[in-house]
Amino acid sequence: MHFGEKLKQIRTEKNLTQPQFAEAIGIEQSYLSKLENDKSQPSADMFSGIVKALQLTPAELLAGIDRKVLQTSLRHIPEVSQFLNGEVRRRVHDARKYIWSAAAACLLGFALMLAANDGIFFANNLYKYRSLGVILPGESDQIFEQYAKIQNLLMQAHTITPEVALKAQAEFEANRVKIQTIEHWGNRGGVFFVPAANGQRKFELVDVTYVRAPQNQVMQYAGALLLFGGVLLLVVEWRMRKAGGGAHVAA
Repeated sequence: MHFGEKLKQIRTEKNLTQPQFAEAIGIEQSYLSKLENDKSQPSADMFSGIVKALQLTPAELLAGIDRKVLQTSLRHIPEVSQFLNGEVRRRVHDARKYIWSAAAACLLGFALMLAANDGIFFANNLYKYRSLGVILPGESDQIFEQYAKIQNLLMQAHTITPEVALKAQAEFEANRVKIQTIEHWGNRGGVFFVPAANGQRKFELVDVTYVRAPQNQVMQYAGALLLFGGVLLLVVEWRMRKAGGGAHVAA
């Protein structure tokens, strides 16, 4: 859009004839006709008078006019130079905002992917623990491992007969050995105790399996999307800046 087209657009929006519009902005109709047909360009004083008469800001009057027109035929007007400089500053500010946003998205995406891979927030190892039964108050926490040895020692000391030892061992295994296995994301150590009815259970680590935690899978996908989005934002910003004249972005 040229300056004359913008003037004509404003006049049309106000539903004014050329004589009425010329009178409103304080110029001759013939001069307005030349301005609207781009056969003449306003001087700096004339531009200021038009802005004041229309009760517009310079930016409002210049909005929509082609950049090449502003940089050539209207460059002599101080308000136009200020408008162009402000537009450059705005482009620089927007470019910086895009670049910082893209960089932040890439950094956050990479960090999420790294955290998911290393299991920083959610463990990727599935730990399997087993308990042989409930340890009663006053019993050793090795009772299930040592009971058979205790019976053998009593038998060797002739405190009990082999038959009694075998019967006691059978009753113990039938009544006390109640194996319970649990799986836990994350290491709880080689041994841990959990309160149980009439005593406590001792759980011992029996196996460790690498399995990607569901939370880490979600984090991995989210990180990849953020990383891709950040790169895409950088590409879009670069193409927009290139298409818009390549405003220089200061470091």
